[in-house]
Amino acid sequence: MVAPALKSPVAPVGTQTVTIAKALNMGLRASLERDPKVLVMGEDVGKLGGVFRITDGLQKDFGEHRVLDTPLAESGIIGTAIGLAIRGFRPVCEIQFDGFIFPGFDQLVSQLAKLHFRSQGKLKMPVVVRVPFGGGIGAVEHHSESPESLFAHVGGLKVVSCSNPVDAYWMLQQAIECDDPVLFFEPKRRYYEKSELDPTAPPIPLFSSRVVRVGSAVTVAAYGPMVRTCLDAATAAAEDGQELEVIDLRTLSPLDLDPVFDSVRRTGRLVLVSEAPAEASITSEIASRVQQECFYSLEAPVLRVTGFDTPYPPSKLEDSYLPDLDRVLDVVDRSLAY
Repeated sequence: MVAPALKSPVAPVGTQTVTIAKALNMGLRASLERDPKVLVMGEDVGKLGGVFRITDGLQKDFGEHRVLDTPLAESGIIGTAIGLAIRGFRPVCEIQFDGFIFPGFDQLVSQLAKLHFRSQGKLKMPVVVRVPFGGGIGAVEHHSESPESLFAHVGGLKVVSCSNPVDAYWMLQQAIECDDPVLFFEPKRRYYEKSELDPTAPPIPLFSSRVVRVGSAVTVAAYGPMVRTCLDAATAAAEDGQELEVIDLRTLSPLDLDPVFDSVRRTGRLVLVSEAPAEASITSEIASRVQQECFYSLEAPVLRVTGFDTPYPPSKLEDSYLPDLDRVLDVVDRSLAY
């Protein structure tokens, strides 16, 4: 199901400089104002405003019946949201940290993903599950994970990831208005990066990728926290005369690969970047489909820069685990060497 165009939002007027965290808060506020059936629920989202303060001030303004603090029970959070969706509500669940999503895995995969199909379309499941994900914040175990490939594999779930304040603001509202369940992955290490946001400017469709930097030498595609890393790599590569084309994938299920195909047909090269392990991942799926669609355009193998096929390491080792600018540039050089 395609996400509908947003109804006229109640939103601030005029361009302002905001962080991703503030843009998410603004997006939630706009959705709560627009639709009384929208609810926000999760651990500490109410009085505290969330561990990252994404929901700060919402319970104060909308009340405890619409911004609900829940027990520490992810399965209960998702299960309650499913029941609310059946009753016509649009719950937005916060999973406090990415590693905490696994206690709710059964509800997500066995129930949320299937009920629309199991009911032959009679039941809609307009549930958004917000997931701060990825590393880079020096956190302890279970607080830095990249589980997005697991959920992109599940039929019935939509999976998206924002990388900047503009997308954070609009994509969250679009996900809330979608009648299908959407897992909304937020790059927590980028929460406090800023850019300009005009809440009156029209958004691009939710389930679409886009070119964020034009180039001709190598196509580099990423999502979430790695988009900024790839843009920084493109800036560094330009100093050596190599213009990289950077694509923000934005949607991981369904994938929108037409911009990637078009770019690869021009550059002949593709580098995919993700914090998630490489094995059986989103990047391996994209590599397969690019090889299938662009075989005669490729001048080098599709190469990848990813996390390693191990559990996420202790925080002292995360700099050695996470893809960084040097690793991206090294693989770009390998691609150009073919």
